[in-house]
Amino acid sequence: MNRSMHRSLFILIIILTAVLAACQAPATAPAAVNSPTAIADPEPSADPEPVADPEPDNSEMPDLEGSDLTIYSGRSESLIGPLIEEFIEDTGIQAAVRYGDTAEMAATILEEGNNSPADVYFAQDAGALGALTAHGRLTSLPDDVLSLVDEKYRSADGDWAGISGRARVVVYNTNAIDEAELPDDIWGFTDPAWKGRLGWAPTNGSFQAFVTALRKLEGDDRAREWLEAMLANDIAAYANNTAIVEAVGKGEIDAGFVNHYYLMRFLDEQGESFPARNYYLRSGDAGAMINVAGAGIVNTSAHPEAALAFIRFLLSEEAQTYFATQTEEYPLTAGVSANPALKPLVEIASPDINLNDLQDLEGTLALLQEVGALD
Repeated sequence: MNRSMHRSLFILIIILTAVLAACQAPATAPAAVNSPTAIADPEPSADPEPVADPEPDNSEMPDLEGSDLTIYSGRSESLIGPLIEEFIEDTGIQAAVRYGDTAEMAATILEEGNNSPADVYFAQDAGALGALTAHGRLTSLPDDVLSLVDEKYRSADGDWAGISGRARVVVYNTNAIDEAELPDDIWGFTDPAWKGRLGWAPTNGSFQAFVTALRKLEGDDRAREWLEAMLANDIAAYANNTAIVEAVGKGEIDAGFVNHYYLMRFLDEQGESFPARNYYLRSGDAGAMINVAGAGIVNTSAHPEAALAFIRFLLSEEAQTYFATQTEEYPLTAGVSANPALKPLVEIASPDINLNDLQDLEGTLALLQEVGALD
């Protein structure tokens, strides 16, 4: 594993266990001023070509002086940059954005402590939001904001709200597999018949959230058993979900574990002839979980009113329609429909799990390292 990946994977363990007491350290300057400019791209871009996440180039970070809002985003610029530009245009609020890995952004907020310039934390998954909740780093959102989102997709403590939904699926090669051949649950893939045919992305935040869900639903021993069985089946490791879908489409592997919307980008780009489709596991285990991207206001925000305006914007019809049509995720507010090509949320046999329970990223990273899924 390269240095950048290694840092991203273990920064939470280092900070949560060893640096939390030093949270008064001076803040580092975020990445951009007055427009969403990327430092790093933690999620794959809309163009389905897998690329390595670059090391942040701090030498090119402009000063944040005079900005109205600072957003720390675990969502990539390619996905949400246009939406933030719409927010700036609609409201006149000048937003500076620092992009990075979701877990790394959460760890940075903890490390910066009371000196953090972050006003809003926009996370790729609920686990990282829960980690900030556990350390008291998010402030309560008003009821009229929380009520826009079903309670299963928001914080039980009222300090973050889900913005868009994503389903865990198995993407499979339609030339190699009939959907009827796919197992009902993740345990079916432990069969030796799947040896050398599968892919996963163990460094990806959404995969780690899935493993955390598996631990919560079935216990650490069972999660370890599944991970070890996958490794015994010679599962191939990829840098991200985009790379998995590309490998499935090329026939390098027959199936892989991803979020639903990555395939949609390939179908948009290459058409219905692209030989891959999503499969929603039938049994309701962790492999069919619904996770969310979500946002909360950092408790040391210097601009809480602007921060709240941004979260309201993310839950507006305009923004929810953007997620439905541009990123092809599930909108989470009433009145906005998902892409009709997607399986409706109500028809997915998802597990009964509280997203607030996905905060133990540290334990998941330790388990993945222990079994050898991470170097």
